[in-house]
Amino acid sequence: MAAPTTTSGRDLFDGAFWSDPHPAYAELRADEPVRRLDLPDGPMWLISRYDDVRAAFVDARLSKDWRYTLPPEQRDAMPAAPTPMMLLMDPPDHTRLRKLVSRSFTVRRMAELKPRVEEIARELLAALPDVGTVDLMARYAFLLPVQVICELLGVPSADRDEFSAWSSTMIDESPQEAKHEASATLGGYLAELIGRKRAEPDDALLSALTQVAEDDGDRLSQEELVAMAMLLLIAGHETTVNLIGNGVLGLLTHPDQLATLRAKPELIGNAVEEFLRWDSPVQTAPVRFAAEDVEIGGVTIPEGAVVMLGLSAANRDGERYPEPDTLDVTRDAGGHVAFGYGLHHCLGAQLARTEGEVAIGALLADRPELALAVEPAELTHRTSILVRGLTQLPVTLGPRG
Repeated sequence: MAAPTTTSGRDLFDGAFWSDPHPAYAELRADEPVRRLDLPDGPMWLISRYDDVRAAFVDARLSKDWRYTLPPEQRDAMPAAPTPMMLLMDPPDHTRLRKLVSRSFTVRRMAELKPRVEEIARELLAALPDVGTVDLMARYAFLLPVQVICELLGVPSADRDEFSAWSSTMIDESPQEAKHEASATLGGYLAELIGRKRAEPDDALLSALTQVAEDDGDRLSQEELVAMAMLLLIAGHETTVNLIGNGVLGLLTHPDQLATLRAKPELIGNAVEEFLRWDSPVQTAPVRFAAEDVEIGGVTIPEGAVVMLGLSAANRDGERYPEPDTLDVTRDAGGHVAFGYGLHHCLGAQLARTEGEVAIGALLADRPELALAVEPAELTHRTSILVRGLTQLPVTLGPRG
């Protein structure tokens, strides 16, 4: 049975990694698909092959309960999660929370949002100039999903810049103290907003969540409401912002694929699945903890270990997808793990797909001469192991179609 290779996180997550992590992921898949990384916060095990990642998602021995990192005699004295967030829980707690929120966050409700998403896209595109350089991330890719999630939840759109800054601090490579401060500030903001929704309910999702109850009277507690709102607010825009940015960049750096999609706009749904696979907006799933020794890919991950599932790495696995590094908007990219898998499959996956299809499709139809304003090598990406996204996307839009 093989022992994992140990490497410093600095060796893997260097400057080149943030601009393009896929060569490093390819090396991991080929040479050491289960790799121990010594990071500043402690060792973590990174899983990079598709089959291993899918299996790990449904392996009950890989728990969301952080207490498995503690000696057994200390576990019962500690809370299961610092905040009662569904993303950080195992069944039955996860099952209970997901059942409660799913009553309001239905596929039908998400589908009914499409006309409004289309309207927002038209408004944002109309506000863009015909000449000069525009940062498409700030002026379009960010604004569309943020406005959608604000309206869905009932968050005042005037507050979007503040909560986006808190979200970025929590997700990007920021000092732990800054992350804790941002989390506490966002939690306080949402607690106050939830209080207003209780006093003056409206038709938004946040009001619905304050009132949802099972037949047995089970409800979300105040702490669970705040945690759920935080999860929906952050996940509801972070993934889609990066999906739009990564997808547009992929097309602008692959003229043949851009031409194919312009010639056959009905392929936009298929193209979005390929964008999700080819440059996944979420790089790694939130960490898991080994409840006991777990053998994966011939390597034993010890009890108490912190484990990362490499979504971006898995989605470029040549054992699952032929020519995995090739962007092909006609490819059947089904089965990708960009939204996770199993119990923790993203609740808002359908909404993200809809926003991606509308945003990119409307942009291509509106601006037939859309082009990058800089060389691709000049672009910079966020320094986050959780998400994969651009800091800016300077483009020339050209005349309207």
